[in-house]
Amino acid sequence: MTDEDDAPGLADLLSWHDRVLRVDSAMKILTRDALRWRVSSGRWQQPCRGIVVAQSGPLTELQALRIAALWAGPGGALAGLTAASLDGLQGFTDRGQLAERPIHLLVPASSPARRMRPDLPLAVHYSRLLGADDIHPLRRPPRTRMARSLVDAAAWMATDRGAQAVLAAGVQQRLVRIADLAAIVARNQRLPRRGMITDTLEDIAGGAHALSELDFTRVIRRYRLPPPDRQASRTDSAGRRRWLDAVWKTARLVVEVDGRHHMDAAQYWADMDRDNDLTVDGYRVLRFPAFLVRYHPGYVARKIRAALRPGAGIQIPA
Repeated sequence: MTDEDDAPGLADLLSWHDRVLRVDSAMKILTRDALRWRVSSGRWQQPCRGIVVAQSGPLTELQALRIAALWAGPGGALAGLTAASLDGLQGFTDRGQLAERPIHLLVPASSPARRMRPDLPLAVHYSRLLGADDIHPLRRPPRTRMARSLVDAAAWMATDRGAQAVLAAGVQQRLVRIADLAAIVARNQRLPRRGMITDTLEDIAGGAHALSELDFTRVIRRYRLPPPDRQASRTDSAGRRRWLDAVWKTARLVVEVDGRHHMDAAQYWADMDRDNDLTVDGYRVLRFPAFLVRYHPGYVARKIRAALRPGAGIQIPA
């Protein structure tokens, strides 16, 4: 006989909420004495005032997130990288164990102060611009919508580079539209990194969808090179649509920035095949690894400048 068998409806309630309940919800089914006995006997646990977990063992990650969201109270929600990762953002949650990884919460600035915190790595942020429209109406645990999650994550990152990486990843992974990100930024005049975030979104809108491509954009600006067409589409000899990082069509020059995925054997051959097609069509191709673009931008700029030789129909500032 299980702990829920003597309380009709309790099993369904626990299943629906991953065994994490507010005390007042539990008491709609259990008496106060029955609830107190479950906690005092160790069959259930109480991570903080007002919340119980119907088990004695370690918490799952989803249970920890549910506890955090309940603790945040009405109008609060999971936010930033926590919310974005729940809704599909990849590449930002593989470091650290659950006990070490911060759970980002966004709470209305007008909310009353909370006393007892659960034993979880909470990162609590307060906002005067948190409304019902910012929180997804259906997702559980409650969390901010993707555009708000990514903009907040960018503002809260430890470095500017981390902020750019989050925004670029969200767009590259097709989780959000640039227009939605820009709308979130536009309404918050006091957003940290607002200028940098705005510039980054403009670069992404111009075709720089990966962090390495944003680095390349800075090379073009810093060394006053003529702007190329970004993420230009081209149909190869087999009829497949290909996307090129940067193209100067008048000079018949293509530049590709290779990230880690280009080390894969299949990807390497696909890149080589594309380069062969470009050569046959009269293009020259320069390839640079992402680390070279990031740490040796002058070298990259010199090679591009040399390739955009006089007579190619492109004006190159001195």
